Amino acid sequence: MSGHSKWSTIKRKKGAADAKRGKIFTKLIKEITISAREGAGDPAVNPRLRLAVDNAKSANMPADNIERAIKKATGDLAGVTYYELTYEGYGPGGVAVLVEVATDNKNRTVAAVRHLFTKYGGRMGENGSVAWMFDRKGIITMPIQNKTEDDIMDIVLETGAEDLQAEEDFFEVQTSLETFEPVRKALVAENLEIENASLQWIAKNNVNVGGDEAEKVMKLIEALEESDDVQNVFSNADFDEDMIKQQS
Repeated sequence: MSGHSKWSTIKRKKGAADAKRGKIFTKLIKEITISAREGAGDPAVNPRLRLAVDNAKSANMPADNIERAIKKATGDLAGVTYYELTYEGYGPGGVAVLVEVATDNKNRTVAAVRHLFTKYGGRMGENGSVAWMFDRKGIITMPIQNKTEDDIMDIVLETGAEDLQAEEDFFEVQTSLETFEPVRKALVAENLEIENASLQWIAKNNVNVGGDEAEKVMKLIEALEESDDVQNVFSNADFDEDMIKQQS
């Protein structure tokens, strides 16, 4: 259904590196805590929490960690309150950047994010300055698992998926907000291993960047992702093949 996605390849490799360092656990715990606080503490009746728990299990998070995060959110254990915010800005070359954060201190976080934009050649923007360049989509990634692109396509097309990308060793399925859960359930019903399923901001049109400019954009994105309060970073940058090789 679609061709090679350079950015999805980089993001998947970076996600695997985060998982090895245990950094991904912090982000997952925040998502579980926020999901349980805003809805019920029971994944069976809280779709967002169920998704967060499933992603945590896929990342091999211990069950005790998951249960403790839920109890902190529901008040059964003492815990902090996280706020979800989205910051917008421009990176080198004018590429658009969206930053999703979960923080217990808004002033600290906005200052940190603004500092990183400035340090790496970008600038913060007003609310709405770049969000219009993105659509909210469901993204599901899974290893090949001895399945062909046609095998996966037969499953996801029936449930309304919008796009399927076949990479070297994984598939990436894109859905609308409405079909995200039906597609995910269909894949689970086929006993397929899902690495991650989440709602993401996908650029309507990508901007090709290469050479020194691509390196600067990547450094900005990496610095933002390393920030303790940042959950996700999205950009409309489309990196050239040289940048793909550097991130391999």
